Amino acid sequence: MIYAYRNVVTGFAAKLTAEEVEEMEKKDGFITAHPERNLQLHTTHSPNFLGLQQGVGLWKGSNYGEGVIIGVLDTGITPGHLSFSDEGVPPLPTKWKGKCDFDATFCNNKLIGARSFQGGKTTGAPAVDIAGHGTHTSSTAAGNFVKGASVFGMANGTASGMVPYAHLAMYQVCNEQGCDESDILAAMDTAVDDGVDVLSISLGGGTATFYWDYIAIGAYGANKNGIFVSCSAGNDGPDFSSVTNEAPWILTVGASSIDRHIIATAKLGNEQEYDGESLFQPKDFDSKLFPLVYAGAHSKDSTAFCDVGSLTDVEGKVVVCEVGGDIARIAKGIEVKRAGGVAMMLVNQDFGGYTTIADAHVLPATHLSYAAGVSIKTYINSTSTPTATILFKGTVIGDQLAPKVSFFSSRGPSMATPGILKPDIIGPGVSILAAWPFSVDNATQSKATFDIISGTSMSCPHLSGIAALLKSSHPDWSPAAIKSAIMTTAEVDNLAGSPIVDETLYAANLFAIGAGHVNPSKANDPGLIYDTQPEDYIPYFCGLNYTDQQIQIITQQKVKCSEVGAIPEAQLNYPTFSLFIDPAGKPQNYTRTVTNVGPAKSTYELAVVSPHKIEISVQLEKLTFTEVGQKMTYHVVFTAQNGAGKDGIPLSQGYLSWVSDQHAVRSQISVVFDT
Repeated sequence: MIYAYRNVVTGFAAKLTAEEVEEMEKKDGFITAHPERNLQLHTTHSPNFLGLQQGVGLWKGSNYGEGVIIGVLDTGITPGHLSFSDEGVPPLPTKWKGKCDFDATFCNNKLIGARSFQGGKTTGAPAVDIAGHGTHTSSTAAGNFVKGASVFGMANGTASGMVPYAHLAMYQVCNEQGCDESDILAAMDTAVDDGVDVLSISLGGGTATFYWDYIAIGAYGANKNGIFVSCSAGNDGPDFSSVTNEAPWILTVGASSIDRHIIATAKLGNEQEYDGESLFQPKDFDSKLFPLVYAGAHSKDSTAFCDVGSLTDVEGKVVVCEVGGDIARIAKGIEVKRAGGVAMMLVNQDFGGYTTIADAHVLPATHLSYAAGVSIKTYINSTSTPTATILFKGTVIGDQLAPKVSFFSSRGPSMATPGILKPDIIGPGVSILAAWPFSVDNATQSKATFDIISGTSMSCPHLSGIAALLKSSHPDWSPAAIKSAIMTTAEVDNLAGSPIVDETLYAANLFAIGAGHVNPSKANDPGLIYDTQPEDYIPYFCGLNYTDQQIQIITQQKVKCSEVGAIPEAQLNYPTFSLFIDPAGKPQNYTRTVTNVGPAKSTYELAVVSPHKIEISVQLEKLTFTEVGQKMTYHVVFTAQNGAGKDGIPLSQGYLSWVSDQHAVRSQISVVFDT
């Protein structure tokens, strides 16, 4: 026996042979046995970018998240880091029942919990982070204020998480081999007992039906106990249907950029310049022109990706390497340096588009767009003596195209539940500065070490922290209410006032952005919310054609679909619509129920932008409320027009919004034509 579970599920984890499982299946009360999966791990400026400022607005109104407890499932944490100082943090809440397995000098009012769940070793093993991932995500969610944070002198400023005065509990579930489902489930089960308010989970596997997905099962159990669960969407974009952690009771978070870049410009011998990014910005790099070579000029194998041991004859040259090939970006620079190269230009493949990332490279380098890479390789082929250098320009703030969806951010539609729009939301996940266990720039102050990394693992804790702010501000809100507030108030335009773009610099579709980009201040005052209780999911499960036994695995209660009935996925009281419409089929009819959490006396009028070739009719065009907490239900019908899906436009999008003099409550509508 490894673990016994009693909160999020009723069951146990054990090492059994196939024969022992067969014998167990004969026992009364047996429901299912599930082979374990091993899952993988998927800021000085981001609070300001999100409109969070000291002394005003949501931060001040929520007391910086005082009293809220965020549980983080990850690789561990770095105790003693200044981000986990408890200066200004109130004492432990009386509801906290957990343990901190570090000694008393490291456990404090900020870091109130730290436990390790590594193959069943749950008693006393310190949850020390040697990878860095857990330290980074924890401080992004709830790190305290640290002045003078930077890496290589870049991105300098005061670092903090989304809820600087909230409490943190680390549940170490990952190591260098990955994250075992039994450990993840044990951590979630323990977190319920401990009394956390929010769970932040920046890890996942591929898509799976929910009765086989133990993050989904654990999150459902946590949700029943009033715990909000935020998960990363995955880093397998930009392909469609690459999103993971898709359960509708989870907030699924994609990644986007902030308006800060750390510029490293590629300058060619023909005087052309292309801006890229690098965290390492050496002040002593000679800006003279060096010979320029493309690593893949004479080969289509691993050489183009600058794989370990692949480079020859590059001494004293600037080397152009391709992103990809299952080789980390920094590892490519290590190979260039080993082979004697003086600098590296890292260029995207076509799928990477214009997404660039500031990494802590080991030599002068810049990460450039696909378009820049094409131009650079064209220049190399145009002359017998190509030359180049890199100009380092430091931190620049003010990109008006931000937020942009990064290429790696996983996309919908969901495979597990196509009728639920996923991801739900996007948030900062590109070049995010946060705490790190050790210095990456040889800094001397060991308790204030930071790094800048990217991924949906970084965007998830931003949203976890924002959910904690809303929980602090509205302690009576359910997890679904918090989720709805985040989604219906999301931004769909960038800083320039144009639609949010993706890595191609064209408008991103809803399978990339979900409801849009989070706006914490608006989420704190949404006007109306779409609430959902755990039991509301049961007819939804029946509509997915799950058996009664499969539903019991998720809900931990006996269910008979023959008695409960079934609903289509899109009938769930969700803040968005994801529709698959047969142009020759019948109109699709759904209802939604909204709850007034704004002014008692308020009136909302309907505003609709219909998707291409879709007619939308709504039974009510006005909602009038007289009380806080009052509910109203509206009916909406979606009808395909003549020619829908036959004009080369396979998918389209629009929205349905309820607008008052103070609020706009937007529900995004995604339509895929089944032709």
